[in-house]
Amino acid sequence: MAITYQLIQETTARYKQRQQERQEHLSELKAGNLLNVDTPERVKKRLQRIANHPLAVTMIAEESQPEVVGVKILSPENFNRLVQERILGQNDLMSVSYLEYGLSVSRSIGRILIRNNSNRLVGYGTGFMVSPQLLLTNNHVLSDARQASFSLIEFNYQSSVGGQMLQSYTYELDPATFFVTDKPLDFSLVAVKDSSSGQPPLGSFGWNRLIEEEGKVILGEYVNIIQHPSGQPKQLALRENRLVDLFDNFLHYQTDTAPGSSGSPVFNDQWEVVGLHHSGVPRTDEQGNILAIDGQVWTPDMGEDRIAWEANEGIRISRIVKHIKQQNFSSTQRRLRDEMFNLLPLSPEAIKEERPQSIAKSANPASDGSVTWTIPLQISVRLGELTMLPTPAPQPDNLSSKAPDGSNQDDTQWDIESEPELAKELQLLERVRRGTIPYYDEASDRTERDNYYGNLINRVSSLNSLELFKQLKDLLRTTHRQQLTYKPRVHLYPWVDLQPDLKIRSVYSRLEFEPEQIIREDLQIEQERTARLQELMRSESFNSTVQLGEQLDLLESELPYNCEHVVPQSWFQKKEPMRGDLHHLFACEVVCNSFRSNTPFYDFPDFEEAMRTNCGKSEGNRFEPGNGKGEVARATLYFLVRYPEQIDNISNEYEAQRLETLLKWHQDFPVTKHEKHRNMAIYKKQGNRNPLIDFPQWADQIDFRLGLG
Repeated sequence: MAITYQLIQETTARYKQRQQERQEHLSELKAGNLLNVDTPERVKKRLQRIANHPLAVTMIAEESQPEVVGVKILSPENFNRLVQERILGQNDLMSVSYLEYGLSVSRSIGRILIRNNSNRLVGYGTGFMVSPQLLLTNNHVLSDARQASFSLIEFNYQSSVGGQMLQSYTYELDPATFFVTDKPLDFSLVAVKDSSSGQPPLGSFGWNRLIEEEGKVILGEYVNIIQHPSGQPKQLALRENRLVDLFDNFLHYQTDTAPGSSGSPVFNDQWEVVGLHHSGVPRTDEQGNILAIDGQVWTPDMGEDRIAWEANEGIRISRIVKHIKQQNFSSTQRRLRDEMFNLLPLSPEAIKEERPQSIAKSANPASDGSVTWTIPLQISVRLGELTMLPTPAPQPDNLSSKAPDGSNQDDTQWDIESEPELAKELQLLERVRRGTIPYYDEASDRTERDNYYGNLINRVSSLNSLELFKQLKDLLRTTHRQQLTYKPRVHLYPWVDLQPDLKIRSVYSRLEFEPEQIIREDLQIEQERTARLQELMRSESFNSTVQLGEQLDLLESELPYNCEHVVPQSWFQKKEPMRGDLHHLFACEVVCNSFRSNTPFYDFPDFEEAMRTNCGKSEGNRFEPGNGKGEVARATLYFLVRYPEQIDNISNEYEAQRLETLLKWHQDFPVTKHEKHRNMAIYKKQGNRNPLIDFPQWADQIDFRLGLG
């Protein structure tokens, strides 16, 4: 889940407030005085805790004498030296047992699928088990029990040694049994339902015992973060973050490369949880602009993962534990709370024995260069009290519907070969992933662009605004040779709308998807629609001439695709070729699609200060998106030229004065690499191009009012 602007501001204010103290700490660390940075009391507690930890004992014993079990025979001087070098970060050589422990605790960390009351995905977070039944994450990930009741936790969402995705396992949250949250400490603690559908027992993923006592980490130590950044497969920031400051409730850890993910556990080198990550401090230039990792000014279309973070901030686990112990609970809730502190987690060896078998899912290349994809679907549909499952697709001979243990799988296997257009698009994606073709070939695109516009490029300066509009209108119409039907999972998601990192990002909120993920979701929606229409048409009361159109409209509203028509469909009565024209179609998760509805774009004067969702701000007949302003402006301006008089036929569409907003966004938010890729890909599919992407300067010479109705 994207952290809020207010949260970043609060974190940045704390970071700036302690600048002098932090510089003093860094100076001591640079001089090598690791044990002199923190207070003597905290250092003493830390050394005592290390002396009693099995992993630290093993590592120190290896340094001293391999045959020694324990370290009590070491002199205090040698003990402190070995602790400082081997445990507190001044010697990067580590025992392999360090990785064994890290691997074991990583199993308890999962990806939170944040859903709304329609069970539609609206975001991601990270969470981790802190007892056999309780999960810890941020308040800004799961803000209340109602939201938690719709959401899920997914374990084992990660790649194998060979790079293939493993079988993941999803469990429902159970806030009715246990839920406690606190906004100032930004944590939520919620129960998880154990599965009875043949999945591994919840306890087999292990858990992390929360420790209230201090001494788990001191200033100057490196900490580790295991996370699902932006909902991506599980990743590890190993010794990339150094603890540089401590507050009453917060800890700051500085990094050059590795941002944290909301709800991630922060570990010390003994793999004890010392913090709950929740926010970061971005680097800025002298004007206060947030910087990207390449040093350029960051823009929202780049995604949060491209921000250059100067420091991370976590909540101290000791403070969270103290708060939890002060709450009043029922007897059942007290039992669950007490398990957090009294039950010891499984050992690494025990977790290995209980580890569920993993199943790889991948693309299978054939000798002729073709690629066959098998995409598992987990479909659960709630329609009032009625639960409906789509009929499984026919299985090819070489696919089995059995799980490795011989039981039937609940997943519907989808044979991608049944949709050759989609298979072709996914082959492009696979070739880019392998590096055999580029994401965007600028030189080739420039040549194709110049050939497309021909001598018009040299004549633009001699044309008035009316003449240029007409010339472009005719060019876009006559070259639009392949008029595609509206099918975003085939024509948009696999290739056209890919970002440079080969992800799909929602145009208004920047919520991130894997291409396969959003394709599966839209296939699921199509199957649900088909099932419900078939049920309707079988009913005796069905009147096809009267009800079919009404039911299709109803299904559009109840089961919308994750696709945004920048120019709303209702403005052109869902007619083709407008409906399927890729130039104004963008991936957009359902919550933002519904939030915008069919409202025209608007520029609010108080947009940055006003309370708004990640999607943007909407009031009356006005909507300002949270992101993607340049992209949607250029797409709308293209539509005005390609389909004149389709916009502003009724009062709640565009008015001439609102064109100034689109032109301002076009100027303020320059063309991105993503847009250039889209334009080139659409040109190859449809035959026409968006001139506002190819020649942004032409916008000043075109009279777009001619496109209004």
